[in-house]
Amino acid sequence: MRISQLSEKSGVPVATIKYYLREGLLHDGVLTSATQAHYGEEHVERLRLVRALLDSGGLSVAGARAVIEQLETPHRHVAEVLGIAQSSVTPDAASGIELDRAAGLVARWGWGSDPGDTASLGALEHALAGLDAAGFDLPEGVLDQYAAHMAAIAAEEVAEIPTESVDAAVRYVVLGTVLVEPLLLALRRLAQQDASGRRFDYRGPDC
Repeated sequence: MRISQLSEKSGVPVATIKYYLREGLLHDGVLTSATQAHYGEEHVERLRLVRALLDSGGLSVAGARAVIEQLETPHRHVAEVLGIAQSSVTPDAASGIELDRAAGLVARWGWGSDPGDTASLGALEHALAGLDAAGFDLPEGVLDQYAAHMAAIAAEEVAEIPTESVDAAVRYVVLGTVLVEPLLLALRRLAQQDASGRRFDYRGPDC
């Protein structure tokens, strides 16, 4: 199909497709002449992935490119990809800050972690510092409850990683890390609304 047909089938404007091509988010089509190329179904699927990463995943172009590069890179082990996937959605907040409190909490919870992954520890430390700066104290035991719930979610996620091939596992880990994070936040907000309505017996303005 020509680029105009690719645009029509994918719902992505031609100008945007050309931008993705320039940025390395979409691989080139097969040249049929000096000015035209042929695109296949794999380009339609790639465009769907790119839109998901940029829109639902909330990644930057650079972040989406990094994720796609990991999907296209042969890997021997799934574990080496998890940190890369997490770094796509975790800003590196570790620069110039002490990580002792975050590291202490992780140790207290008995969690094993990648010693080189300062970004995730930095994100936890940064979040804790934000609570301190706002003078917002979590009730006793709530942080440990959060950790227990997240450990259960993580265990379920890891248990579902495909084992038939490293490529399938890598795709699951990378996309699951990037695209499920917004889903978890959305579910939390909806659950909060439900819990609030039940506690305070609020049924909405139309009830």
